[in-house]
Amino acid sequence: MNYETTPQEDVINKTVDAIKGRGINVILVDTKEDALEKVKELIPEGKSIMNGSSRTLEEIGFVDYLKENTDKWNNLHVPAMMEKDQMKQMQMMKEAQLAEYFLGSVNAIAETGELVAADASGSRIGAYPFAAGNVLLVAGVNKIVPTLNEAITRIKEHVLPLESERVKKEMGMPGSMIGKMLIFEREMFEGRTTLILVKEKLGY
Repeated sequence: MNYETTPQEDVINKTVDAIKGRGINVILVDTKEDALEKVKELIPEGKSIMNGSSRTLEEIGFVDYLKENTDKWNNLHVPAMMEKDQMKQMQMMKEAQLAEYFLGSVNAIAETGELVAADASGSRIGAYPFAAGNVLLVAGVNKIVPTLNEAITRIKEHVLPLESERVKKEMGMPGSMIGKMLIFEREMFEGRTTLILVKEKLGY
């Protein structure tokens, strides 16, 4: 299966309806620029924020925007990264999962409405199920596949090899692995989780 293609409009609309039916807000936008503007619009100034590592957040310009606008929000990532004591840093990263807004992405989206995210340690997706006050996800429509089983296959056969190659090149590590996998089956807290779905190829 080609995991790089973008689906037809009817498939996108069907998927949006299925996700909404699971209690997750969906905002459909045309471009990555629209996605960044929507992120800025949705997070009130002064709120505490944290984000997981995400190619998608990088590609829409959110990571650079954070660096240039240090006073807009209380970015919990900054003090954690400045901490030199490894144990203290780990504790701060855990506490940052309680941010008022946690941003990230998912690795696969099923047409039946499930969102699936995987991580090696769990630090990127730890806030998604419960800890964060609000979860704001950004993903390209290229991550849509027909079923939940195919979503999991997408992560194992497509995402993991690409992520492994990235950490080898950028971090000098032997590769990555799937340590934790999370399925958004349903959101029971109204308004807590929002997916900004972009009609472009973003991330992998």
